[in-house]
Amino acid sequence: MVLVEGFRTQQVVEVPPIDYGAVAPVLIVLTAACLAVVVEAFLPRHQRWSVQVGLSLLAVVVAGVALAVHARSAGTGLTTFSDTLAIDPPTLFLWATLLALSVAALLLIADRSVEPGGAFVAESARSEGPGTMSRAAAGVEGMRTEVFPLALFSLGGMMVFVAANDLLTMFIALEVLSLPLYLMCGLAKRRRLLSQESAMKYFLLGAFASAFFLYGLALLYGYAGSVKLAAIADATAGTERSDTLLFAGLGLLLIGLLFKASVGPFHSWTPDVYQGAPTAVTAFMAACTKVAAFGGILRVLQVAFEASSWEWQGVVWAVAVASMVIGVVLGLTQRDIKRMIAYSSVAHAGFMLLGAVVLTDRGLAATLFYLLAYGFTTVAVFGVISLVRRADGEATHLADWAGLAKRSPLVAWTFTFLLLALAGIPMTSGFVGKFVVFEAALTGGLAPLVVVALVASAVAAFFYLRVIVLMHFQEPDPDGPAVSVPGAFTTAAITLGVVVTLLLGVLPTLALDWANVGGFVS
Repeated sequence: MVLVEGFRTQQVVEVPPIDYGAVAPVLIVLTAACLAVVVEAFLPRHQRWSVQVGLSLLAVVVAGVALAVHARSAGTGLTTFSDTLAIDPPTLFLWATLLALSVAALLLIADRSVEPGGAFVAESARSEGPGTMSRAAAGVEGMRTEVFPLALFSLGGMMVFVAANDLLTMFIALEVLSLPLYLMCGLAKRRRLLSQESAMKYFLLGAFASAFFLYGLALLYGYAGSVKLAAIADATAGTERSDTLLFAGLGLLLIGLLFKASVGPFHSWTPDVYQGAPTAVTAFMAACTKVAAFGGILRVLQVAFEASSWEWQGVVWAVAVASMVIGVVLGLTQRDIKRMIAYSSVAHAGFMLLGAVVLTDRGLAATLFYLLAYGFTTVAVFGVISLVRRADGEATHLADWAGLAKRSPLVAWTFTFLLLALAGIPMTSGFVGKFVVFEAALTGGLAPLVVVALVASAVAAFFYLRVIVLMHFQEPDPDGPAVSVPGAFTTAAITLGVVVTLLLGVLPTLALDWANVGGFVS
């Protein structure tokens, strides 16, 4: 609004209405991240760890309470911040999933018993060669507590990302969630060079993916004259503009989103980063980042491009098949267990994409449930991986896991249960997740893709069973790795993952009903 008074022009800016109750969980997490930075700046180093752990966990819990309070009074959904954020039932489900998974991931990050002093390099550490660390790096007091504000900023970016109602907000959230992860990947205390290499690869490939996303955004703005998802949907429903901008923009946009979700063939960063990053950070990435990325994919496809689905669905079907095939075939060749789980995640991303491209409420609910189930299982898997160790760090070669059941039956049986969940064995969350996604795909007319997915699941079961056989039916190496006694934090994280994996496999109704309460608003 512009007011003219004589020769003076005065511009009055109208403040957009903001529903602070709806966005309170995001504000709490981002405020806690800023407070955590202040803690790093002013608190003595020996006091930072306890304060950062307490602040991070408290922020996530309080954000969860705020989310529960809003969810009780929420209807079909609303938009706020000038329609840049959509707080609808899928957003609330994804936020709850992210907050719950972040509790388990933060517990793994905070643990200082499995690796004395914590898994993150101290400020005074200097690398003395591959696989080594200086004496200063081993000090309990020297753990890098900057990882906690980085994790909170990344979590806040993920929460904004899944709620973003326009592409520009989505891009900003993508950078906020990604930049802290690039730093966190390079902070491993052990095997420093491998960790730093993984961070550099993730950063360079992530920058390329962000450029694809931004270029796609620009083309779609040229096509629709707006970056809002609803405006793009209106333009695709009926316009005389050339479809070249539409499909070129959508293709580039999807490349950026599929990269972040580690969907093949846009997965090249995944095995290297999973292997080189600190295992607790790998757990955080593997669970939370996949939830955020698929939340963005679901919203973009269903809100902005549903009207043009006949033109692009075939390409996405091909990508889903490629992801499943790449994940299971290359997973069979791996000898490092973290790389094997990385390729497993590529295969699971292909399964999730089946639910995403159905473009029905049933497909949406199935994919949301799959994200919840897969996230908790994955966090627990990496928690167990962190327990098997040699003198120079984690023992991730498959040969190191031979005979584990004879050295530590509890750890071996826990890992067996989690691997069976990833394989989709009944009475686990993995079985229910695959069942509902495949059922939604069948209902949506994707029977050929479901057949490919079933074959891929059967092949993938082989490399899970190979590890199970190694643990239970081979003799342990007398000079093999030891199994660390987990501290309270790691024990709590693994227990949480195992319990949720079991409950979602036996009593999935509550989570399925919540995932099925409604669709996106725009």
